Amino acid sequence: MNSKFKQELPKLIKQGVISEEIASKIESYYNSNSVNSSNKLFTVFGVIGSLLVGLGIILILAHNWDNFSTLTKTIFAFLPLIIGQIAVGYSILKKKSSTWLESSGTFLFFAVGSSISLVSQIYNIPGNLSSFLLAWILLCLPLVYLLKSNFVFNLCLIFSTVYAYELGYDYSSGYKTPWMYLGVIAGLMPFYINNLKHKIEENITTVSNFLIPLSVVISFGTFVKGDYQIYIIVYGFLFGFLYNVGKLTLFKNTRIRKNGFLLFGSLGLIIMMLTMSVKGFWNDNFLTLEIQNQSLLVSIVLLISTVFLLIYNKKTSKFSWNSLFEYASILILLIYFLNDIDGYLSIILANIIIFILGVGMIKKGTDTTNFGILNYGLLIITALISLRFFDTEMTFVIRGLLFISVGVGFFASNYLMLKKSRKNA
Repeated sequence: MNSKFKQELPKLIKQGVISEEIASKIESYYNSNSVNSSNKLFTVFGVIGSLLVGLGIILILAHNWDNFSTLTKTIFAFLPLIIGQIAVGYSILKKKSSTWLESSGTFLFFAVGSSISLVSQIYNIPGNLSSFLLAWILLCLPLVYLLKSNFVFNLCLIFSTVYAYELGYDYSSGYKTPWMYLGVIAGLMPFYINNLKHKIEENITTVSNFLIPLSVVISFGTFVKGDYQIYIIVYGFLFGFLYNVGKLTLFKNTRIRKNGFLLFGSLGLIIMMLTMSVKGFWNDNFLTLEIQNQSLLVSIVLLISTVFLLIYNKKTSKFSWNSLFEYASILILLIYFLNDIDGYLSIILANIIIFILGVGMIKKGTDTTNFGILNYGLLIITALISLRFFDTEMTFVIRGLLFISVGVGFFASNYLMLKKSRKNA
């Protein structure tokens, strides 16, 4: 508990602002929070310590590796794995704290990887990086539930992303689709959903809120095949899906800055819309593009999922201009089909939607006195004007006046917001 705040409690009691009973409860509450914060910090340092110990052992063995016999090498290959299993078993049987569980789980996670790689190297077992990563992740996946370990969960998520990237974007592998990545994500979801229900305000859950959508965005390109226009459109569907996931009731009480699905979805949709508002995107070859069956299937699944989420979310909320982001995937599809009628209609509609989204964010920021949302809306409008700077034939005087107007708008809106917040205070 903050010492200065603690010193103020006797003064508040003396002046009759609070009673001694309330002061005692306040002190107990902050003391308990202080203990919890210390435990969380100790857990983080415990995990870092496990990583450093594991790396130190690997470096020592690597320095003398060539001098060992095959039997000695094999023993050393399995030694970290045995130590990790003993540590995990001890933590579970003795019902140790989360610090023990997280630290031992992290150590065992890397011990499994080192044992697989060393045995493969000793006995010249053929394989590639993607198969090695997949075997490593699948062997460690049960640890997430056995230890209820958030760190092992995030490690599995990170390494599964590396697996998808390695298999799906590697030219030598023939750009194969990493279907097992979906299996790993499905295996991790029950643990994550349980965290959302019971630990949604904890920082480790916030980390997962950002790692999961980031992993999906990075890996998604391995499931889509085609020209860059197809990537942009299908990614637009993905960002619309992510945004609607962030609007689920599970995230209702989560702050926007802790909701990675909402932030990634919103930012991605704006980038996709801005790209589609440029003339160069709708080139002469666009109508001749052929979308492959796999990409078409992915698009249909995403659209159906987004519509399902829209219907589910709308049971508890009403339409507003601020909620236009939720319909962006459907609007992207509308823009795409309008190109068959007239390419300029697609461009005009994309510009109108972006403008409405920006104005909606400005209004929402003003209504809620939120500087972040307000400036985000202003940035959307600024990005739209900047793009029109390059693909429209305006004089430099008009362009300059537009940028001056935007700058004045930034200053004026933030000043008025600050004035409003001070008045409310």
